[in-house]
Amino acid sequence: MGLHTKRGDRIREVKIVRNYIKNADGSVLISFGNTRVVCTASIQEKVPPHLKGAGTGWVTAEYSMLPRSTGTRMARERYKVGGRTQEIQRLIGRSLRAVTDLKTLGERSIIVDCDVIQADGGTRTASVNGGFIALVEALRKLNREKKLTGWPIKDYLGAISVGIVDGKPMVDLTYVDDSNASVDMNVVMTGNGRFVEIQATGEEYSFSGNELEKLLELAKSGILEVIEIHKKKIGELK
Repeated sequence: MGLHTKRGDRIREVKIVRNYIKNADGSVLISFGNTRVVCTASIQEKVPPHLKGAGTGWVTAEYSMLPRSTGTRMARERYKVGGRTQEIQRLIGRSLRAVTDLKTLGERSIIVDCDVIQADGGTRTASVNGGFIALVEALRKLNREKKLTGWPIKDYLGAISVGIVDGKPMVDLTYVDDSNASVDMNVVMTGNGRFVEIQATGEEYSFSGNELEKLLELAKSGILEVIEIHKKKIGELK
């Protein structure tokens, strides 16, 4: 068995640096072990055309990986966003909207950019976590400027990866863990324990309902630990 099996039910060390980009309306550098993502939130006083005049706002996300965030250089997605990138962007956006009252936001948009500067597994879940903090910071700015009629964030949000590695359930997979996983799952959950997103895949392996339940319990435990870290860093949601 490799070293990656020894962590088991413990998430990697999480580091959060708030206000990382001074020009952004909200920003954070978030690290899960060796995975590091810079997340920024930008406020725009407009909404997409289909929401114009509807009295509601919008929250969306973009995701990218720097060329040397991985072991070998990745080409930049200059002209066309790849399918994986699109899927991750939609995941982040859906997750953030799940805990945001868009009507309270008013007719404005917040775009959350998640840029992976170093990848070692769990980049999409780290992006959800960092994106949530950046979003909260941007909303606090709007609140200080008295541009909100109420507080839009309804609950905390957290995300983590889990999987079955060498026959054992494991939380917060590194790149090596993920490469050796027979089941890979990404889970997003609110602070009150309601699931927002569950993405589960068997790699040439089918898994049982019992295994699924164990992975969900492990994910829930890991996410609640992440949310406690969020609470210590950003305090009450207001």
